[in-house]
Amino acid sequence: MSARMGYSVMRRFLDEGINRGNVDVVDEVIAPNIVDHEPLPLGFPEGREGVKHYFRAIRQAFPDLKATIEDEVTQGDKLVVRSTWRGTHRGDYLGIPATGKQVDFEVIDIVRVRDGKVVEHWGVGDNLRLLQQLGVVTVPGQTET
Repeated sequence: MSARMGYSVMRRFLDEGINRGNVDVVDEVIAPNIVDHEPLPLGFPEGREGVKHYFRAIRQAFPDLKATIEDEVTQGDKLVVRSTWRGTHRGDYLGIPATGKQVDFEVIDIVRVRDGKVVEHWGVGDNLRLLQQLGVVTVPGQTET
């Protein structure tokens, strides 16, 4: 993978898929047989269909969701992207009713791109921060928002 190809694929995935809600871009940038090491929520299908299912769910819950790339790093045939996602909770998200709260949380994705498509993915999102901002989880000393 060239660094340029990897950056292009991930920028397109985040810009068209997350920022614009175009789930069809998943078919264009994710390989049908993707190996995804990030577990999807229970009940979501695996592979590329699971990615589309997740993005439909998150865009329904946060219709104004925007991802901003903060860092991109390549090592060998892998690309690491750290991004910040921001949006307003206006719909059900994995059983959490809309709160109207604005959220921001970081996501780190590591991908392997081959022939213009993501063939392997590892991902970590700051779900604790997201759940804290939605008021679902509190930690000692945290004041409710």
